[in-house]
Amino acid sequence: MAGSFPDLKDEMERIVRRLVDLCDILRRNYYHPEFHGSYSIKKVLPVVVPDMGYENMAVDNGLDASALFAYMARGRYDREEAERVRDNLLEYCGVDTMAMVRLVQELHRHL
Repeated sequence: MAGSFPDLKDEMERIVRRLVDLCDILRRNYYHPEFHGSYSIKKVLPVVVPDMGYENMAVDNGLDASALFAYMARGRYDREEAERVRDNLLEYCGVDTMAMVRLVQELHRHL
């Protein structure tokens, strides 16, 4: 993105330096047999934060979210459908973000 928006390059680089991948932290420090060898959010969340999940959501995984966003960004939906997809993506991203927050909270509880 910095290549496409050179005026924002410095700010973007500062943000990237602050990003942390929870998957790496979990892989190094947390194991549970119910992960079934995977550290994807779909496997980790129900074990670590059992009261959260993606069930009964219109968008319930990252691959679908990425594809829907790409189609929407390319103008493949009419206005009404694009609004519905946008709302569904915002709901999914909200749950995904809260899942990360709750995972961090749970990890801190066990420190």
